Amino acid sequence: MRRALAALLLVTTLPAFAADKVFTPDTIHSRIGFTAKTLFKVEGAFDKYQVSVSGDPDSLANAKVKIVIDTASINTDNGTRDNHLKSADFFDAAKYPAITFTSKHIWKQDGHVMVGGTLDMHGVQKDIVIPFDMSFGKNGAGNDTWSYEGEIKINRDDWGVGGADIVAKIGLKKEVALDLQLVGFWH
Repeated sequence: MRRALAALLLVTTLPAFAADKVFTPDTIHSRIGFTAKTLFKVEGAFDKYQVSVSGDPDSLANAKVKIVIDTASINTDNGTRDNHLKSADFFDAAKYPAITFTSKHIWKQDGHVMVGGTLDMHGVQKDIVIPFDMSFGKNGAGNDTWSYEGEIKINRDDWGVGGADIVAKIGLKKEVALDLQLVGFWH
């Protein structure tokens, strides 16, 4: 009787586990970027990051997202500015080497994939929701490829980024647009 019950439990739970997949990012086409404004736009990206996505891409059952960004990999195509952004005046990369986003809940709403979770940056944790547009197609090699593009505007003061810098106080806008493009493959 116990074996029959164990077999029944295994058979009824197996489909739930079989639906879970892992998303492997295509690092050439993925990007974690931002746009800040002073008197002009400052666009940049983080060159080093790790993305972990799992679950059922169709139903979003068991879906989880974790993004870990190497703070020191900030790149605005201006070495002097990048060094300043890495300093204690802004991100303080020596003290806070990683920016982390960890999902808590993922759902579909109005044609978007909504990812709610905690953004841990500069020693401050705050909950945010990032709406993603999803696209599906074939890449140049004919492989099935998915793209998730999300953008959210945050107030850098909420995380204490640039609050002590005189230049930031004078001319840097508080609102920063985070731009995420995750391209890759489900398997």
